[in-house]
Amino acid sequence: MATFRFFHLSHESARQGGLRNTVARMLITGVAVFLAVATVPGLEADSMTAGIAAVLVLTILNLILRPILLLITLPLIVFTLGLFLVVLNALLLELTAYLVKGFTVSGFWSAVGGALVISLVTTVLTGLIIDRRPPPTFPDDPRRPPKIINPE
Repeated sequence: MATFRFFHLSHESARQGGLRNTVARMLITGVAVFLAVATVPGLEADSMTAGIAAVLVLTILNLILRPILLLITLPLIVFTLGLFLVVLNALLLELTAYLVKGFTVSGFWSAVGGALVISLVTTVLTGLIIDRRPPPTFPDDPRRPPKIINPE
């Protein structure tokens, strides 16, 4: 099944350090945060610098802290059928606002609205841009060992 992609990030780049993948995720998060600031009342960035700093901090929190929080709260996530993920994302957005001067979240419901917008936008853009299919293997692939038909 062919899918439309704006640009292609393959598994090969993920295996080679993942820097390209991380940069793509940061750009996607940037688009999502700026859309959330533009559409959700209560989310504000005083300057472009504060917005960029919020994107950097949120990306770092998502890369480092979010997996730990997911592991700790896994029973609650399963029990609520995934709805607690919105609360986790809202808490990470609140933490970002606490850490970045000039980026403000006026309340919990603004954080929930922002988390919903950011989650939706990142899900859609990640699906369009990042390719998660395993790489194809070809018979003449030099990384693949030769087949032994009749070992003696």
